[in-house]
Amino acid sequence: MFDTKDFNWDTNKMKLVVGLGNPGDEYENSRHNIGRIMASLVKAKLDGKIKFLLPDTFMNNSGRAVVPLIKSKKDLKDLIVIYDDLDLPLGKMKISFNRSAGGHRGLDSIIKSLKSEEFLRIRIGIAPQTPGGKLKKPKGEKEVIKFILGKFKKPELDELKKLSKKVAEAIEMIFGESKEKAMSLYN
Repeated sequence: MFDTKDFNWDTNKMKLVVGLGNPGDEYENSRHNIGRIMASLVKAKLDGKIKFLLPDTFMNNSGRAVVPLIKSKKDLKDLIVIYDDLDLPLGKMKISFNRSAGGHRGLDSIIKSLKSEEFLRIRIGIAPQTPGGKLKKPKGEKEVIKFILGKFKKPELDELKKLSKKVAEAIEMIFGESKEKAMSLYN
């Protein structure tokens, strides 16, 4: 784990990590809520220098919760959004910057509300894999919705807890050093 005193934190700027998901008990521990789950796990490791937001809006309206906290285009560089990705295997993460929503409606809401794609994302994989390493994604819209709204099993949650250490380290590196260094080490 990195020591935050080794970084050049700009304490005048608010660092913001947004964990996407849906509020309410019925969505707790669902795959679609991995952003909220991961942000909560990481917050326990990084609390103090970073503000965390778990929007009380539903996923498709996430932008409404984020836009009041981003006052200018400069604030975008201090924004990280964490969300689920069905194109990545469970337990894997991918950092990206200035990309489209890729069909993710929560991210699309944020992009439209901020009128920009120029912020960081940490995508967290939720797809199961075959023993050979191929993704076993559900087929068809109904099956996809059923899968992403389904609950994580205990071994899957344990895998995500392990991943949270890596996510916390990446966030520290992004805010303390550079997004490029974090992307080269963690992607």
